Amino acid sequence: MPPQAPPEVTLFEVGPRDGLQSRGGMVPAAGKIALIDALSRSGFRRIEATSFVSPRWVPQMADAAEVMAGIVRAPGVRYAALTPNLTGFERALAAGCDEVAVFASASEGFSRANLNCSIEDSFARFAPVLEAARGAGVPVRGYLSMVISCPFDGPTAPGAVAGWTRRLIEAGCYEVSLGDTIGAGTPDTLEPLLAALLDETPPDRLAGHFHDTTGRAAELVELSLERGLRTFDASVAGLGGCPYAPGARGNVDTRSVLEVIEAYGLAHGIDLGKLAEAERIAHELTSI
Repeated sequence: MPPQAPPEVTLFEVGPRDGLQSRGGMVPAAGKIALIDALSRSGFRRIEATSFVSPRWVPQMADAAEVMAGIVRAPGVRYAALTPNLTGFERALAAGCDEVAVFASASEGFSRANLNCSIEDSFARFAPVLEAARGAGVPVRGYLSMVISCPFDGPTAPGAVAGWTRRLIEAGCYEVSLGDTIGAGTPDTLEPLLAALLDETPPDRLAGHFHDTTGRAAELVELSLERGLRTFDASVAGLGGCPYAPGARGNVDTRSVLEVIEAYGLAHGIDLGKLAEAERIAHELTSI
């Protein structure tokens, strides 16, 4: 019998949207298209390509439809977009996005500062997106931010994170991405969070979204792998930043996550040689 292939971990590449948007500068659509195409060639099966939000609030993503129309769609790759409301979802659907995402905060302070509403109100706002997505057969992913700590409210209670995660899944999200948005996490703070989550949510419904603000994101990936998580968000060449920690590193670098996965003897399906080309493009875009 041939040797059994090692279990595979899924990388959800968020550089083209979360990474570029977080850095604040304007990037031409052609540059975004080149980056996404390079990532597709590298073997990523899930890529967050853009977001369909108001260009008045997020001008960096005003070219979302142009980007989606320009990319070369690779077989087996799902191209995702962030859609905070029904208008955004309808635009994403028209642009041919394979899946969409909605977002909420685990802390009231951040929800009011970032979304200008309570957590409950944010769920009411994106409820029409979930309903429309069900009707169209489009998968919906949920982002939950500030799962470790919040710059407004301080440490986030693990029980609260578990509760909002359950609500996102009950609302129709196939997966919840757990965002350590300010990179405050350590193994000591992540352990009780994962314990609370895994007590009621299977690990295959969860994804780790860690920021490398203090250089400890790799440790959080390690712990999450040990607890059974097999999906992680990461950003090519570490694209991104953290508006609540100016000058600090933001999204964890994709290559760093891949190194942890390989150290655990797990597969990821990414061609590291081709990833280097995507990293080169990412570095060029940050110098624009």
